[in-house]
Amino acid sequence: MSRTFRWLFLLALLTVLMTGPTTLAQEIEPVSMSVSEALDTLPDSALALDSSVTMANGLVEVPEPTDKAMRYYRSGNLLWVVGNLWGWAVPILILFSGLSGWFERIGKRIGKKWYFGFVIYILLFTLADFILSFPLSYYSEFVRQHAYDLSNQSFGAWFGDSIKGMLVGIVMALLFLWIPLRLIKKVPTRWWLYFSLGAIPFLILGLMVAPIWIQPLFDDFGPMQDKELEAKILNVADRAGIEGGRVFEVNKSEDTNSINAYVTGFGGTKRIVLWDTIIEQMDDEEILFVMGHEMGHYVLGHMYTMILMGALLILIGMYAVHRTAGWVLKKWGDRFGFHHLSDIAAIPLILLLFSLASFLLSPVVNGVSRYQETACDKFGLELTRDNHSAATAFIKLQQTNLANPRPGWLYKLWRASHPPIGERVDLMNRYKPWENGEPLRFEKYLEPPQQKE
Repeated sequence: MSRTFRWLFLLALLTVLMTGPTTLAQEIEPVSMSVSEALDTLPDSALALDSSVTMANGLVEVPEPTDKAMRYYRSGNLLWVVGNLWGWAVPILILFSGLSGWFERIGKRIGKKWYFGFVIYILLFTLADFILSFPLSYYSEFVRQHAYDLSNQSFGAWFGDSIKGMLVGIVMALLFLWIPLRLIKKVPTRWWLYFSLGAIPFLILGLMVAPIWIQPLFDDFGPMQDKELEAKILNVADRAGIEGGRVFEVNKSEDTNSINAYVTGFGGTKRIVLWDTIIEQMDDEEILFVMGHEMGHYVLGHMYTMILMGALLILIGMYAVHRTAGWVLKKWGDRFGFHHLSDIAAIPLILLLFSLASFLLSPVVNGVSRYQETACDKFGLELTRDNHSAATAFIKLQQTNLANPRPGWLYKLWRASHPPIGERVDLMNRYKPWENGEPLRFEKYLEPPQQKE
């Protein structure tokens, strides 16, 4: 899905993507690197862990990245810059070419009533955005991933997922994206505040329905085949205080050797999900740490934090739109073919200004996310008390995901929603409060692990 359309989907769904398994759109570049979100683009086969990474003192050493990994890292940074510029250029082109105003006029002429005109506009705008964004999406999500052996998905499957993602976004836009336009018309000075407050229940709704209505459109969910591993996972979940969870296995090996595992849902829709590829490529102890980390997000209430962060991001972003759109329309409204922010044709302008504001806020959002990921790393360690398996899981991710374990500070500031792998392995090696008689940070949430025989 194109970068511009992802912002459309964000506003339409009124949700900021939560930590976990969003497969509605492939990202231009995987961020570095977590046991959750960095698990989703791996080569054809997981590399066997080099025994040399375990030092004589039992600690796990972080190997230097390969030349191939560094090429992937450097080219990825360039692609990130190009992707952002391209993502902003698309709505700018649609605005300055007059296409947006033309789309609105077609919608009014055919649709007659306001909402039907809005429907036609969304269809035309989405199609234009998809076509203009397709070259970069095709290269970054398909060609480049295959060139680095990070995907074996067929073009038909990739394109089908892109089309399904676009259609889901259209439906969500038709359901929700008309709301800010009507609020701007009714309460032009406070619309951004009311819209942000109203986003909260829709954020919660998105968390609840995504696992049962949206994710199954892209993945084949079924019962766990390995019942012994399922029992181990449910035992860990019980010790973490997650009751009533169900374990699902996703058949992803038909398209990829990538690995993923996560906890998702809200309330009655919560579920534990593993791709069949992770079961094949990681041992049970590594999988249990991965699941312990993911359970940490659920137990520590990170979803509530992200809901509030999502609402705050929408609040600040929409306030920025409110403060800047008037100047933009006064200067270029004639060129755009419309003069009011409440016009349907203003949607690309709203998306553009919102995405610029969100980009400027990304270091703060990334910082909060990295803090949460570190907390979940510690939660997973306290839950499993298996530092070695946790560290080797990260090393496997580094080796297979072509990761730079210690990227530069600019990368970390602007791109890394998760701590770099090197820092996380360092944490795995040193965080053992139970061995030193120190209090556990998350003791109140956990039952003690069973002693290994």
